Amino acid sequence: MSKINIKQHIPNTITCLNLVCGCFSIMSSLNGNLTFAAIWIVTAAVFDFCDGLSARLLHVTSAIGKELDSLSDVVSFGVAPTMIAYKWLTICFLQMPSAAQTPFAHYMTYWVFLVPALSAVRLAKFNLDTKQTENFIGMPTPANALFLGFIPAAAEHIAILNNFWVVLLFAVFFAILLVSPINMISLKFKNFKFSGMNIARYLILLIGIILLIVFKLGAFPLIIFGYLLISIFYHTLTNLEVI
Repeated sequence: MSKINIKQHIPNTITCLNLVCGCFSIMSSLNGNLTFAAIWIVTAAVFDFCDGLSARLLHVTSAIGKELDSLSDVVSFGVAPTMIAYKWLTICFLQMPSAAQTPFAHYMTYWVFLVPALSAVRLAKFNLDTKQTENFIGMPTPANALFLGFIPAAAEHIAILNNFWVVLLFAVFFAILLVSPINMISLKFKNFKFSGMNIARYLILLIGIILLIVFKLGAFPLIIFGYLLISIFYHTLTNLEVI
């Protein structure tokens, strides 16, 4: 009888905790608690970071680990933030003048379900792509999830995020970014030198800390938007230097 190697199962267990957090987020959205739903997404993101870290520290690999990670991410960073966005769009819809609450506007709400569909496509492409080591191609699903998931919290500070059409536009735009060819900075540090891409990474972290202090939970959409702009600027500048 072969001995059970518990160490080998630790990363996959952490990945499953990511998925469970995504399920808790969906449940919280269905119960109308969008703040808890968003916090569960952050918790899922922590587990998503820890599963890969634990696999590297323990020097273990799993044939199903990569597939399980993507399946969990579809739930936690695809379906879960979509439920928050859908609930928030419904609230914004009901706040519109009666004349604006048309069947057309109501059915436009369902465009938000592009997010889980394109999240699945993005994750499938990532599994097959060997080029996404230093950079990501397209918006990472956790970043997109944090943007959408915390729109209700950000709406307390930014009035425009209470607008049905603005929120819907952002949801569709960021869904398209998931499968776009835009190069996005990976925040995984290989060293801590203040040079090259690390300068952009430190800038993103600094801006993120400042925004969290000022806006608290409502800072996440601003942080992700800043991450997008810095990534575009950095890679545009890098390409110009190469030319």
